[in-house]
Amino acid sequence: MANDYKDTLNLPQTAFPMRANLARREPEMLARWEAAGLYRRVREARKGRDRFILHDGPPYANGDIHIGHAVNKILKDIIVKSKLLEGFDAPFVPGWDCHGLPIEQRVEKELGKPADAAGAARFRKRCRDYAGEQMQRQRRDFIRLGVLGDWQNPYLSMDFRCEADILRTLGALMHKGYLRRGEKPVYWCLECASALAEAEVEYRDKTSRAVDALFVINDAADFQRRTGADAGDGGGIAIWTTTPWTLPANQAVALHPELDYVLLDGVLEGGPDGGDGGGKRIGVVVAESLAEACAARYGMATATVMARFKGAALDGLRLRHPLDGREVAVVPGGHVTTDAGTGAVHIAPAHGADDHHLGLRHQLPATTPVGGDGLFNQTAGELAGKHIRKADDDIAAALKRRGTLLHAEDHRHSYPHCWRHKTPVISRATPQWFIGMEHEDLLQRSLAACAGVRWTPAWGRARMEGMLEARPDWCVSRQRHWGVPIALFTAGKDGAPHPRTHELIEQVARLVEKDGVEAWFELNARDLLGDEARDYDKVTDTLDVWFDSGVTHACVLDRRDELASPADLYLEGSDQHRGWFQSSLLTSVACRGRAPYKGVLTHGFTVDARGQKMSKSRGNVVAPQKVIERFGADVLRLWVAATDFSGEMAISDEILKRTTDAYRRIRNTARFLLANLHGFNPAQHAVAPAQMLALDRWAVAAAAALQRDIRGDYGDYVFHRIVHRIHNFCTTAMGGFYLDIIKDRLYTTAADGVPRRSAQTAMHHIALALARWIAPVLSFTADEIHRALPGETRESVFLCEWHTGLFDLGDGDALTMDEWRRIIGIRGAVAGELERLRRDDRIGSSLDAGVEIFCDGDDRRLLEALGGELRFVMITSQAAVRPLADAGEDAVAISDEMKLRVVNSGGTKCQRCWHHRDELADGRDLCDRCVTNVSGDGEVRLYA
Repeated sequence: MANDYKDTLNLPQTAFPMRANLARREPEMLARWEAAGLYRRVREARKGRDRFILHDGPPYANGDIHIGHAVNKILKDIIVKSKLLEGFDAPFVPGWDCHGLPIEQRVEKELGKPADAAGAARFRKRCRDYAGEQMQRQRRDFIRLGVLGDWQNPYLSMDFRCEADILRTLGALMHKGYLRRGEKPVYWCLECASALAEAEVEYRDKTSRAVDALFVINDAADFQRRTGADAGDGGGIAIWTTTPWTLPANQAVALHPELDYVLLDGVLEGGPDGGDGGGKRIGVVVAESLAEACAARYGMATATVMARFKGAALDGLRLRHPLDGREVAVVPGGHVTTDAGTGAVHIAPAHGADDHHLGLRHQLPATTPVGGDGLFNQTAGELAGKHIRKADDDIAAALKRRGTLLHAEDHRHSYPHCWRHKTPVISRATPQWFIGMEHEDLLQRSLAACAGVRWTPAWGRARMEGMLEARPDWCVSRQRHWGVPIALFTAGKDGAPHPRTHELIEQVARLVEKDGVEAWFELNARDLLGDEARDYDKVTDTLDVWFDSGVTHACVLDRRDELASPADLYLEGSDQHRGWFQSSLLTSVACRGRAPYKGVLTHGFTVDARGQKMSKSRGNVVAPQKVIERFGADVLRLWVAATDFSGEMAISDEILKRTTDAYRRIRNTARFLLANLHGFNPAQHAVAPAQMLALDRWAVAAAAALQRDIRGDYGDYVFHRIVHRIHNFCTTAMGGFYLDIIKDRLYTTAADGVPRRSAQTAMHHIALALARWIAPVLSFTADEIHRALPGETRESVFLCEWHTGLFDLGDGDALTMDEWRRIIGIRGAVAGELERLRRDDRIGSSLDAGVEIFCDGDDRRLLEALGGELRFVMITSQAAVRPLADAGEDAVAISDEMKLRVVNSGGTKCQRCWHHRDELADGRDLCDRCVTNVSGDGEVRLYA
């Protein structure tokens, strides 16, 4: 009989599929967006609005994008789209870094190193072409992620105008006095054969050959006059170093003037890795706090303290170099510590920042016997031609032959490495160009600017300040072919820049704007300098690529009409505190006296499910292209949003499967809403809020409250909380309560009756809102939902703002939000008991049962207020409320103040609505309610 009434039911219908098939359908949507000129349409729709500028930090144009790239661009896209919903004009201009070593290395594999000017020109052209090819590949993958932006007009650091503006910014900094040439130690990568910036260095563990060497006192009598103790023949000051290869460049020994030192007297017993041994008696100066450790290391089992004195007592004392015997002096060094070693530090001004500063103060030469290739030159004597990475054992052997090796052993420690080659770098003094941190208090002004920036997470400020506080001058010169040149002319006699440098740089910039950087490399100096050219050299160094990207506030934000400086937000990985965030801050403060950004957001790195970094050797790399091919971009986007980006972001197949389950819940909720909006035209059928049924008004009010929370979370960049809220809303408030209850009303009441139209009105509001809530995250799905909504809608969800049709409950509503929350809690408890009985085969569906709820006070008042609608809320055929005192022993306690009795529903099952009703006892197959809805005026409800 039930089938006879199928045509009388309002069954759900929708073309919105249950299976998303994202991998197949998303490219179709992308093609539609492109054909419609969606980005341009969005920009037109927001024309004249307040702007929100998220400045894209340029990825490097080399290689396919990895999962970290995907995280970065998706986070940016989420923010930009959320700002569009707020009504902002939020352009997104993607960019790329296109100069630098990795591209050079790739091209070297094809062409080899250029041998002459013609070869260099051909090399640079191939670098430019290669960078363009890589950019195209990466752009395709970024677009596939669903990122909305000006992809046809990005900014590239190798665009001729951008290269020219980089030069102009360099000229401005030079004009202000920030740029100077100097010979000081910089990080030097032997594989790059070039200087490195701080941002290009990372710290890794390394095992080094650590040695203790003795600088023998040259004048024992002088030492005795200063300390009152006799150091004996061969006595001296012990130093400890983990870089023995720097000993040939030593120029002094530093002692802290305020530290306590002692003269130890004892017999050197030596050891398997020790020094001379053989029972030699000797006097050794070390810091008092390290004396015991030093004595043990040197095998001085019976060491005696012969004297105590401050480091200042030995200032100027003459010593003999432990390798070649030349004379060096003791100098005071405030940087000396007693964390390890001996409390005495050997000073090589060519191989360390602290050493260099000390050398300047005491006029020590900063000469180095080490070439850019890592080989010792002829000034290193017997070490000439030896590579520094293979020299430590030779140096230890030479010390031992001279009787100045106290101890040698392997030492594991943190050491700077090139972040591209992952190989140890050295500190080496070479002529380079620097931006001075002390000029016009640049460093202090940059630190002060941090206070005015909104940092997300908040610890970002302390991280940035900590990196700034100790940073040295910025070495901006590189010895490379592919980059923006340091387009300066320097005097051959003293290296001073040409007095008309500011004017000349502008002239060069105009040439570069026309022909690119090749204009400088091909330039004949006489074309600009005339006869002066014979007195000047053309600088051949190129700029650090961090300078390229660090001045995009001038070259991009200030140059493009749709952008502005300062940007509202810079967003990159947490490593960019030492990279792009810092280079941008320093150059902006130098140029404009302010930070280039109002806010900075950083995200963590991606790791596998066990928290391990991804690497090909571990086999745990998750490629975004593979994720999209298998799950779709929306699932990847949902994972990004659902993960707390402030720390490490774990991803794996299992995590993505769980993410897919969450996606499916949201999609299924949207599908239920759309399917039950079949036949609903909001212009004709929408019920005014005042006439909507109470439960439907609650549903809209719940959506309104959620929308407020979501908007706040988007503004605070707390995306994982948004995902949790929406998932919980779909699972609990909708699937577990509201939609479950209104199924009966949607399917069985009169098609045009108020009960059904009221529910459809609520669902329409919720569907409109839901599509926009998820649009920044699930962009493809949101647009798919939006296009499936009934009535007239904007062409795309991205042309919309937050849905304004939601409303809160007011004084005229019978129940408050808190009271509805209590009803939801009671219903959940009843549903739990019904499910338990169903599992025990005591009932079939919940409509086979009736319930009696025993309670008093507010709970009883609330349930009685539902009247005849109580059974629909509980989804049972009968429901009644009774005083708690009436509960018999067979009632089950579902809380301290409430009991429940589940009874057989009795009556006969209606063949249309499946409720069990007494009025069917006379052989009828439709209940009174269904008769009214099929052939009468339709029912009207007050509460549900």
